[in-house]
Amino acid sequence: MECRKCGACCIALSISSLDKPAGRRCKHLTEENLCALWGKPERPEVCSAYRPDPLFCGSSFEEALELMRAVEEE
Repeated sequence: MECRKCGACCIALSISSLDKPAGRRCKHLTEENLCALWGKPERPEVCSAYRPDPLFCGSSFEEALELMRAVEEE
């Protein structure tokens, strides 16, 4: 699956290396829902290693948020 660049993973998931709790928009997510650290060495490893998957990303931004929130609640 190709990344839709919707930013759902940067909102719904926690990112401990950035001290970002689940459900809070990442401080590096632009207004266009793009990562301001994309391709830069300071981008967290967990973000660089993340691979989009239909099981977590669904078919829309809204579905991705719902699926990822469910994962965070487990």
